Amino acid sequence: MSEDRQDRRYPQNLQGVLQMAVEAGAAAEGSATAEPMSEERKAWLREALAEVTKGQMDEVEQMKRCLAILCKEEVSNKERDEEQERDDEDERESAFEMLSELCENLDNARDLMTLGGLELCVSRYLCHAQSGLRWRAAELIASCAQNMPQVQVYLLGIGVLPKLLHLTDTDPHPTVKVKALYAVSCLVREQEAGLQAFLSHDGFSVLMRGMQAENEKLKTKSAFLLLNLLTSHPEHKETVVSMGMVQQLVSVIRVPHASFHEHVVAALCCLVEDCPEGLKDCRNPILGLEDFLKQRSAELQGKEESQEELDFCERLRVMCFSRQQSDDNGMDR
Repeated sequence: MSEDRQDRRYPQNLQGVLQMAVEAGAAAEGSATAEPMSEERKAWLREALAEVTKGQMDEVEQMKRCLAILCKEEVSNKERDEEQERDDEDERESAFEMLSELCENLDNARDLMTLGGLELCVSRYLCHAQSGLRWRAAELIASCAQNMPQVQVYLLGIGVLPKLLHLTDTDPHPTVKVKALYAVSCLVREQEAGLQAFLSHDGFSVLMRGMQAENEKLKTKSAFLLLNLLTSHPEHKETVVSMGMVQQLVSVIRVPHASFHEHVVAALCCLVEDCPEGLKDCRNPILGLEDFLKQRSAELQGKEESQEELDFCERLRVMCFSRQQSDDNGMDR
């Protein structure tokens, strides 16, 4: 093998090989005359593919080793001391972290599903006594489900969504709540079956309570997912409004200002647009929304980091109250 070939680095996965092929094709198209691939180039590509395949097999073996750790029976607390218990938990947490890293590769996420790793997460670890294992299981589920319809359908089929919503709503550990909601998001955005399961388990109420929680990350993620779902699925606005969502959202932003309020005001804008009942609720004098929006806008003036929220406040005020004044003036005439 020549020194030039030794210096070349192989791609780390199949996506890398495909990218290399695209670049090679683009280079060929740019040349005046297409030349046949040299034997040296062919040999290097064969070696690159063999290396990637070997690497993929190695990663599957790593996942199997991690699953072997997670499948081990746990000894009762009476039969082991604190140090043994901590060592066992550390070993399981490390296995989860390795799996989450490996499953950033979509092929590995699919393989983990085939190996039974996701079923193990759902049946055994989402309800584990140790919070560190609960949130790592939720995080792994999210990593595998993201942008993977096949995995999403499988997870929904084994009943993961109600468990994740329950954790988001009731778990005593804030990190578990946040990771569980992250997994919910990966299962319901751009996934119709996930959205229907979310609706059937009163998911919007879970988001509402998330925005009223003390944890800032949970508030932010709840508000962002609510906004995303309302924007992507405007057909559910009336359902959300009928739940009293407008009144709840206004109460959320009446507390001292926080960064997640931007998403809440944007959600109110969404509920007002093309939704007469949402508009009616916002105009209810009991809420005092017009005066509040004027006050909040004055607070946000000149703050560059709050410009988008300021724009949403102004937009909501115009949609709700400038039009109302025009309507009232028309009735007077």
